[in-house]
Amino acid sequence: MAQIIVNDEKQEVNLPLTLAELIKLNKVFQPEMVTVQVNEEFVEREDWEKTNIQDGDRVDFLYFMGGGAR
Repeated sequence: MAQIIVNDEKQEVNLPLTLAELIKLNKVFQPEMVTVQVNEEFVEREDWEKTNIQDGDRVDFLYFMGGGAR
């Protein structure tokens, strides 16, 4: 078991684990609309399948919200 932090919450996961698998494991809402950081570095969508999660990693799923004009 490895311990990681996902959106500021500790999680225990089994390794090996790719970022794409972690997204599915966390049932990320609208994964096509999410941006992901691993250890404060953005990971391109095309790299999710080949990005391996390591013990101690910090992962953030970010949703950007647009504002309206007045």
